[in-house]
Amino acid sequence: MAIVEVKVPQLSESVAEATLLQWKKKAGDMVAIDEILIEIETDKVVLEVPAPSAGVLAEILQADGATVAADQVIAKIDSEGKGAAAAPAAAATAAAPAPAAPAPAAAATGGSKSDIAMPAAAKLMADNNLAAGSVAGTGKDGRVTKGDVLGAVAGGASKPSVAPVAAPAAPARAALPQVNSSVATPDLGERPEQRVPMSRLRARVAERLLQSQSTNAILTTFNEVNMAPVMEMRKRFQEKFEKEHGVKIGFMSFFVKAAVHALKKYPVLNASVDGTDIVYHGYFDIGIAVGSPRGLVVPILRNADQMSFADIEKKIAEYGAKARDGKLGIEEMTGGTFSISNGGVFGSMLSTPIINPPQSAILGVHATKDRAVVENGQIVIRPMNYLAMSYDHRIIDGREAVLGLVAMKEALEDPARLLFDI
Repeated sequence: MAIVEVKVPQLSESVAEATLLQWKKKAGDMVAIDEILIEIETDKVVLEVPAPSAGVLAEILQADGATVAADQVIAKIDSEGKGAAAAPAAAATAAAPAPAAPAPAAAATGGSKSDIAMPAAAKLMADNNLAAGSVAGTGKDGRVTKGDVLGAVAGGASKPSVAPVAAPAAPARAALPQVNSSVATPDLGERPEQRVPMSRLRARVAERLLQSQSTNAILTTFNEVNMAPVMEMRKRFQEKFEKEHGVKIGFMSFFVKAAVHALKKYPVLNASVDGTDIVYHGYFDIGIAVGSPRGLVVPILRNADQMSFADIEKKIAEYGAKARDGKLGIEEMTGGTFSISNGGVFGSMLSTPIINPPQSAILGVHATKDRAVVENGQIVIRPMNYLAMSYDHRIIDGREAVLGLVAMKEALEDPARLLFDI
């Protein structure tokens, strides 16, 4: 017997522990080299652990939900095994009487990469009782993505049948949200509750938000911007832009460009606090807040001042896809000198965003709506967006904050300013 150890991969310097999610194989199963055995969740990203060797998964040392550290051994593979370890279990299964109804298969279980669902997709399959293999994967190496599952659900993918169980009639009660948890849910009759531990990412976000509010002197300034010039420019060039670059022009590239434009004029907005020092950054790394199935993540557009509109749009689309599939890397979310949060995609009218430490300012973007405004003494209808910029009043005075937001407003209302840097 030749035993190969399965270890936790290296974590980033700021991450000491991680949590095992769900094993995709059980002891005695055959595995192929590089087949994903389990995902590991840190407070920043989800890491996949591939099989270092082909063979039989001889032993699982750490169960689902266990807390582990880098280089810790979590399983062992018999590289010379031929499936003999699974034979007794298979024989016992064959001798046992058949169950009354088939149990739903685990969404992410499979013997090849094409059977494996990404973390978000696996959860969605479990929520919709979709059996393994019922959804065709279009991701890398044929893996099932969240979009594949949504398409299958919309198309009416078959769900495993479950034998009906006779039960006494009971009053209708509210359904609990479908979440993956190892914690049992007690039956509380007509007033159900469910206690679920925070994910590592959610706990880390909570920690950083509390840290931000307790260490920064946060103040928010507001302004409104007429989005008609941006919308007209998008409409005018959308077809040619998409044909040339393979991506559509979104609003976010304009907001990023306008933010960089203002940060160049007022560098303190791009600075950070280190003890009693102010650190002025000579580069512009813009964080873009993105919602994901695991929670809020903020991937970074590095050197955004050197990126074209097409570069920005492509990178944002890439980050959005990675966030949905849980594939963002630690290096893609580390650093940042200024952030933008777009609550407008969810319909938000106004908000006061919280600074992402150690940054000192953040721009909140909201929904663009037709509103009545006064121009030259006349009431007219314009597509208006309310901008909110929260800043650390310890180093940023109201003058710089207000003028910085005005610079963003002027750049958006006259996009030609971005070409001439005025």
